[in-house]
Order: sequence, then C-alpha cells, then structure tokens
Amino acid sequence: MLKDTRTFDKGGPLFDRLRTLMGNGVVTCPHQDHRRQRRLLQPAFRPSRLAERADLLGEEAEAVCREWEAGRQVDISAAMMALTTRVISRVLFSDSLDTGTAAEVRQCLAAIVHGLFVRTVVPIDALFRVPTPANRRYRRAVERTHAIIDAAIAERRRGDPRDDLLGTLLQATHGDGAEPAVTAQEVHDQLVSLLLAGTESTALCLASAFSLLAQNPEAERRLHAEVDAVLPGGRRPGPDDLPRLVHTRAVVTETLRHSPPGWLFTRVTTRETEFAGCRLPRGATVLYSPYLLHHDPAWFPDPGRFLPDRWLPGPGAAGAHGALIPFATGSRTCIGEAFAMAEATVALATVAGRWRLRHVPGPVEPPRPGATLGPRSLVMICESRARVPVGTALHTGSRAPGATQASRVQASRMSGDSGVDDA
Repeated sequence: MLKDTRTFDKGGPLFDRLRTLMGNGVVTCPHQDHRRQRRLLQPAFRPSRLAERADLLGEEAEAVCREWEAGRQVDISAAMMALTTRVISRVLFSDSLDTGTAAEVRQCLAAIVHGLFVRTVVPIDALFRVPTPANRRYRRAVERTHAIIDAAIAERRRGDPRDDLLGTLLQATHGDGAEPAVTAQEVHDQLVSLLLAGTESTALCLASAFSLLAQNPEAERRLHAEVDAVLPGGRRPGPDDLPRLVHTRAVVTETLRHSPPGWLFTRVTTRETEFAGCRLPRGATVLYSPYLLHHDPAWFPDPGRFLPDRWLPGPGAAGAHGALIPFATGSRTCIGEAFAMAEATVALATVAGRWRLRHVPGPVEPPRPGATLGPRSLVMICESRARVPVGTALHTGSRAPGATQASRVQASRMSGDSGVDDA
C-alpha cells in the first residue's frame, strides 16, 4: 500500500485536517505534486548538509540541559519540545526567530497538536465552530503560527540571502527555466509543514527514550558506557562521532519501534482496487498503524520489551528493518528521516553524557494517544553523572528532590490533553 502511492494516496480524515492547517506542503500534498516538491526540498536534507549541522544539533542539545540541577525535577516533555523547536527553527530560518518567538512557536504547536486529534476523530465541523475556550485557543495558535511564518518570510525578502531552507525556497520563486517558479503560497505551506512535522515527533521520541531507559537499567548502562567511551569528558558529538554511537542509535530505533510518535495514519484509494483480499472502491479510506505492526510478534519477538540490541549490526536487525515504518516507506518516506535520526542520536548522547534521568516515585503513566503518541507531561528527576564537561555547572539547590516546577508541568499537561470534553 505505502509503495503504491498512485493507488493509495495520502488522504482521509487526518490528512484532510492537516491540509487545512498546513496547506499543500510536502507532508500533505497529493501524489501528482509530491515529486516536484520533494525534489525542491531534498538538497536541504542531503547527508553533506547533515554533517554540517552536527555542531548545531549538539549546541542546542547542550543548551537545553545546561541549567538543570541535580536532585531537581524537570519537565522532560517541555525540554525536548524546546530543543526540537529551536533546531528546526534554525534549519528553516537560521536565526530569524529570536528566543521569545521560538518559545511562542512552541506554545502554539502544543495547542495545535492538542486540538488536531479531536478534530480528526470527531467528524462534526460545527462542533469546532462553537467559541469554546479550547476552540479559541486552537484558532489563535493556528493564526499566530501562520503569522510568524509570514513575518519571517517578509523579513528575509527585505534582507540578505541566507543558506537555509527559507533561502532555498525564496530562490526557487524566481524559477530556473526547467521548473515553474515556486509561488509565495508554496513557500509558506512548505515552511508550516516542515515546522510542524519536524518538532513534536522528535520531541516525543526523545521523551519516550528517556522514560524507557529509566525503566530498563541495562540498556541505560550500555548507553552511558558507549557515550563515555566515544565522547570522553562529555564533549559534544561531531559528524565523525555519529557512526560510532551504535548503541545510542539503537536506543533511538527501538524507541521508534516500541513507541512510534506517528502511530496511526490513513490512505485513500484513487481507483477501484484489490487489497489484502478485499475489493475496495475508489475513495475508500484505508487505516494503518505502525504501532500495531511494530508490536507484531511475528516480526518482533517479545514486542512489549524494550530491547535496543534488536538493532545492533547483524542479520536479525536487517530483517526486522523491513517491518519498521516510523517514517513510512516508499516514495512518501519522511524527507527528514536521516535528519531526525541524527538529531535524536546527538540529543540522547549529549544529555546522557551529563545526566541520568529517573522517574518520580509512583507508577509510570503510559503515553496517551492523540494525533501523535508519546509522553506529553513527563517529569523526571536529574542525577548528575561522573563525567561532566569542563565549564558545565552542576547546581545543587536547597529545594527538596520531590519539589516540582508546578506551572511548567501543569502547562504541559494541559497541552497534552486530547479529551473531547475539552474540544
């Protein structure tokens, strides 16, 4: 199904809502538009650009945990969202978004994701036109996100060209003779699409990874041993270090198998066809779940266990990769797959080189499914590790280990709620 995009095109309730939000960008566009759009964006995600951005990834990962204090509780969900928002903002806009605007984008994205799932599963548009507080929050977040994008585009048009994705898109508006010029609306839609797609999924993956590591001490021990060996003294990972962080990458891959942020998707048939022994008419919606496939014991023995060793080099890992689809597959594979894997690997190694994260006492709340899957209010306790980079301050405050940063945690809990009663 995923490899036959002419017959099974992107569509269904989720993508109908996403098109309203994102426009006709690379994430949501129909089959006939996809090849041109992907060719336009592909240079920004080539391996050579990935190597150039390794320092950027490490810098942002180091910054997000620099002010943590031993014994304190940290909202890991919010911290990872802050990290991925800053990273994708720099990839798209360089430094066009200041710290305050980036924080505003993060708040808007949380409100959008909060409202998106409800709008997908409840097919009653009139319900969302009622001026309830939640509906107003969602509309304001959408409007503000689009306004921030438009302001960044306008500022760049007045300034000097920059070597970022916005610069690539603006250059394409002039056309090159071989392809028609990109329109101003297309520039806007691509930026909105990549901003939304490149932020929450990676943040949820990282939050899930830290939660799963805290529940699996042997996997955590092996991660720390590798990080200490590859990055002595807690230095930042560079492009040459990524191939050596084998177990770290396996932790990321196993997290995407165990708790894939994109857990439920749809496709729509463009013609009458036969699929899995069923005759489907044109316009039929097909629902599929990476989560269910990733927990099929036929492909992944003992699927409920968190086992990063599944992905260490060997014939077993090679076979399992065929059933792993956190980024989809075929021609509509996520354009940012390699970037997202590198970002998560660098962030995990950077944080793990400095901190051990522990769950607060009590049961660990399972992730709540929404438009995406993952912990949206994960609070953990920081423990400093022995190997700390020179110049990184470790604070030991007087607050008791059980104290919480209540306002931040509460805000995160609200942004993660997906209840219909709050629609």
